Amino acid sequence: MAKHKKAKKDKVKPNEQPVSGQGSEAQKPRLKTKDYEKELYKLHAELVKLQAWAKHTGLRAIVVFEGRDAAGKGGVIKRITERVSPRVFRVAALPAPSEREKTQLYMQRYIAHFPAAGEIVLFDRSWYNRAGVERVMGFCTEEQYKGFLHYAPIFEKAITDGGIVLIKYWLEVGMEEQARRFEDRIEDPRKLWKLSPMDIESYKRWYDYSRARDDMLAATDTEHAPWYILRTDDKKRARLNCISHLLSTIPYEDLPREKVKLGRRRLKDRYDDEVALAGRNFVPERY
Repeated sequence: MAKHKKAKKDKVKPNEQPVSGQGSEAQKPRLKTKDYEKELYKLHAELVKLQAWAKHTGLRAIVVFEGRDAAGKGGVIKRITERVSPRVFRVAALPAPSEREKTQLYMQRYIAHFPAAGEIVLFDRSWYNRAGVERVMGFCTEEQYKGFLHYAPIFEKAITDGGIVLIKYWLEVGMEEQARRFEDRIEDPRKLWKLSPMDIESYKRWYDYSRARDDMLAATDTEHAPWYILRTDDKKRARLNCISHLLSTIPYEDLPREKVKLGRRRLKDRYDDEVALAGRNFVPERY
């Protein structure tokens, strides 16, 4: 075996400190839109195959998306679901609990959204709210928080033992990129709805959320339900990486399809159906 010379460690200058939350993807050039769309097309085709397989076999799967605010959870979920049936790929994005829900068992309202046969449920935030925002913002007691970390792995073992595939993603965005996205939400009127008072507070508490993340991973990254960390500073690469990984975690096959022929239109009883619409209310064609 050939010997390699030990590489010298480069000293990092004060103004060249690595940015928190950035990894190997920060060194890669931005993905061209043409290349991104080409790869996304292929992955969408595979998701359609997975959808057919789920319906055929009765697959039940849960995919949890967690991460910092502005980490790109919604964008990833949108790209997963935009070419498949919402009856198979269901999205669960629960609002803040109602007064009634606050009196239920903590996991109860999440279980109500669990999949039946032939369904894949994508949780845009999940029961891990307790380990993140609830802990950092003081929305739960210390006893409730510690109880969650203790029981979450047990709860998830019951899920997987019951035959449900459980996949958990933590989306990790860098400090500078998060700030850029928040500024973009402030400036872009189309994105103002994405900016909440909770987002502003999370911006101030970066390291509180970092510690909450670390404690959550330490307690709930298990063999039966591991966490997968997805770097999301580059949105396009993150979306492709996540979909590719998701497809690799669920064994599926490309089922044979019957050839479809449109056949011939029945013209025996034809009439001018455009004239029949005359006088109806049409949408003005402004574009």
